[in-house]
Amino acid sequence: MFPKTGSLPVYRDARKDDARALAQLIEIAGEGIPSYLWSRQAQDGQTALDVGTERAARDDANFSYRNAVIAEVGGEVAGMLLAYPLPEPTAADLAELPEIPDLLRPLVELEYQVPGSFYLNALGVFDTYRGAGIGSALLAIAETRAKAAGCATLSVQVFAENLGAYRLYQRCGYQVADRRPIVAHACYPYSTEVLLMTRAVSL
Repeated sequence: MFPKTGSLPVYRDARKDDARALAQLIEIAGEGIPSYLWSRQAQDGQTALDVGTERAARDDANFSYRNAVIAEVGGEVAGMLLAYPLPEPTAADLAELPEIPDLLRPLVELEYQVPGSFYLNALGVFDTYRGAGIGSALLAIAETRAKAAGCATLSVQVFAENLGAYRLYQRCGYQVADRRPIVAHACYPYSTEVLLMTRAVSL
């Protein structure tokens, strides 16, 4: 229970009107990469967050409120999970890999290693609500959704230097399945490698 609200977290499907909070949490989870990419897509008068909000409000993309679960405390958004089944990469997808920017190529390569898995694209919690078990609860919801989607495996990526996230996934049964070196970039604080972690869905 959170002292300021006296409320326990409530978990629900995200709605389109959650799009701005989702974009803010995606930025937290992506540690600089989302806002960098969104800023490159922004039109005159738009902020990076405006672009992220528009993208989160889409109905027909993986990055959509339709694939998100919201953690709510006292009626306020506290955290979110964005997750969905990964499709098999097509021949065209594989052919385009060399053209993907260095910043993103290691992440895409790792996604392509686990087609058919239930992929945790982003898990984010606002600072005020951290340390209260919301991340672990969202991971349990991910497993329930993976079962419903018929997926036998859960997958997630984490920067090796992000020890807090790495330890959370490890505590929840995820193990390193693959890794790629990353290219240092001004938009995020890491410089070593990104890890692909997986775990089997419980029967």
